[in-house]
Amino acid sequence: MLACAWCGSPLDERATRVAGRTRCARCGAATADPWPSETELAEAYGDWYRPPSGDRFTLAGDELLRRTRGALARRLDAIAPPGPILDVGAGDGVLLDALARRGREAVGLERGDPPLETIDREFAAVVFWHSLEHLPNPGEALAHAARLLEPRGVLVVAVPNAASLQARAFGDRWLHLDPPRHLVHVSAPTLRAGLRRHGLTIERESHVRGGQIVIGWLDGLVGSLPGDRRLYQALRQADARSAPISARDRSLTLVAGVALFPVALAAAALEVALRRGGSVYIEARRG
Repeated sequence: MLACAWCGSPLDERATRVAGRTRCARCGAATADPWPSETELAEAYGDWYRPPSGDRFTLAGDELLRRTRGALARRLDAIAPPGPILDVGAGDGVLLDALARRGREAVGLERGDPPLETIDREFAAVVFWHSLEHLPNPGEALAHAARLLEPRGVLVVAVPNAASLQARAFGDRWLHLDPPRHLVHVSAPTLRAGLRRHGLTIERESHVRGGQIVIGWLDGLVGSLPGDRRLYQALRQADARSAPISARDRSLTLVAGVALFPVALAAAALEVALRRGGSVYIEARRG
């Protein structure tokens, strides 16, 4: 029987089954169902996902990502006690570089590295920046990360918010479901409960700082138009797309994105005001 990837409870007859995932009756998290095979995951993280060039997006998207990682590095340096920082899901190392420029020792983990659970040293901060949902054992990873924190250390998590307005609006077409890469889908309340269960005190919750809010609305709105248009893929570089897109289709998709941008911006502002943003960012401290 499939078990909840977040709390480990059996996903029995009390669980709610929807397309591609099963929601746990105990904790509310949804686990990918069917669970992808290693072959499927290897294909999902192929060379196109993070191409050798290092550039993934058009329209200054990569520069925007570098700036946001720089802002995160400044925030981490300000709130964490002196000491090393662990970035779980370091990607191309932009956050590690930004931390190094601030004089911080930083360690990164990526796919193919030893699992987080094999690490046994203290850190001033542990970061899951849109990476927790990619892990096969996110609940255990969160628990182990909490144990790695030195006294007054900080755990920083940003994840898509399964209780957001955009998740409800777009259902199975929501961009941040991202199968098969996203293996668990948690809401802000579920994340808060998990952090507190591991003895951490939540100091800050933001429905803005986690980013990826407007793009969730914009991709969903464009995808609702005739033609099965995928804005997120159209915004990626040609060698960073999961499938080819013709020049004509890409142009039409981008035009639709520009036209719908004000609507997406207004919808994002509304869900942030209601604290049901498309992503949730939490800082939690060890006592």
